[in-house]
Amino acid sequence: MFPLTSMAVLAPRRWCASLRIVAMLATCLFWVLACAPPEPVRIGFLGGLSGRVADLGIGGRNGAILAVEMRNQQGGINGRPIELIAEDDQQDAAVAVLAVARLLARKVELVIGPMTSAMALTVLPQFNAAGIPLISPTATTNALTAVDDQFFRVVAPTAAHVFKSAEHHFCRSGLRRMVLVCDLRNKAYSQSWADDFRTAFERLGGQVTAAVDFDAGESLAVVASRVLASKPDGVVIISNSVDTALLVQQIRMRDTAVRIGTSEWAATERLIELGGRAVEGLVVAQYIDRASTAPTYLAFLRAYRERFGHEPGFPGLTSFDATNVALDALATRSRGQSLKEALLAHAAFAGAQSPIHFDAKGDAQRDTFLSVIHNGQFKPLY
Repeated sequence: MFPLTSMAVLAPRRWCASLRIVAMLATCLFWVLACAPPEPVRIGFLGGLSGRVADLGIGGRNGAILAVEMRNQQGGINGRPIELIAEDDQQDAAVAVLAVARLLARKVELVIGPMTSAMALTVLPQFNAAGIPLISPTATTNALTAVDDQFFRVVAPTAAHVFKSAEHHFCRSGLRRMVLVCDLRNKAYSQSWADDFRTAFERLGGQVTAAVDFDAGESLAVVASRVLASKPDGVVIISNSVDTALLVQQIRMRDTAVRIGTSEWAATERLIELGGRAVEGLVVAQYIDRASTAPTYLAFLRAYRERFGHEPGFPGLTSFDATNVALDALATRSRGQSLKEALLAHAAFAGAQSPIHFDAKGDAQRDTFLSVIHNGQFKPLY
């Protein structure tokens, strides 16, 4: 046994050794934490990434990927990397609701998307309840206009731009009797677009002789016959690129003279790929100025082509813009400020082709451009 005097000396020594070990562990922990990569800023993407009409969603996702990759190359947001989490809504309401639940569970700051008005109306209640912004690149339904909620968009509602198509068909093409064809799978958009076109076209003195609705699985040959039944001099198809291309083929088999136009929804490269010679001369409304020489747009175009090997079209451009809007708002948000407040407080966001301004309800203005398909390419009309 140790003498009492030895025990008295030994206890402090052990205590000091323990303190040294604790200090060393604390120092190691400090350096481990200091050297660990910062927590990423997580944002989501929601769009239709599978199925026969996935070109819209894939273009949107790729535009978001490009914006995130470019921002990460610049150091991310305040030194934190950005992580993009993409979910496929399959253009199905039940699937979309579950996809949003997964995104919210991952603690995303916001979500880019969805790419159609129907899906936006479906999932918006989830975002309003969570207090997280939803920034759509392409949803234009008037049903979401001037509503104080978490919804933002970088394109204008249909009421702000459809008149341009109506004016062209009446004044420049001389059409007087039109049939409107609406895809019911995105009725929130197609009905909104059709209603605004009808109002503008009839105000000019034209007549909408019929409105033909169609849904998934319906024979496009039957639809084409219904479209031509009233013997119109013009037809406007409000549908996705795939069904527009196939329906134009069916119409051309029955009538080679009737003039045909589309809404912006169909204006992807898939329309030309599938439509072939049948879509030559088709008047196509666009959210993108394909003749733009803006340096920021040309830089985006080069970067997108190099990264993905195909044209971005309007989905790639508008999603690139929407994602950059989100990243700018995250980077400039002040302490205690919600992301919605940061988005609304920003005077103007830089878009690849034009500035983006939100009004007090999160709506933006964006011009629409008319083109014609000529020799397998979209050519600006004027």
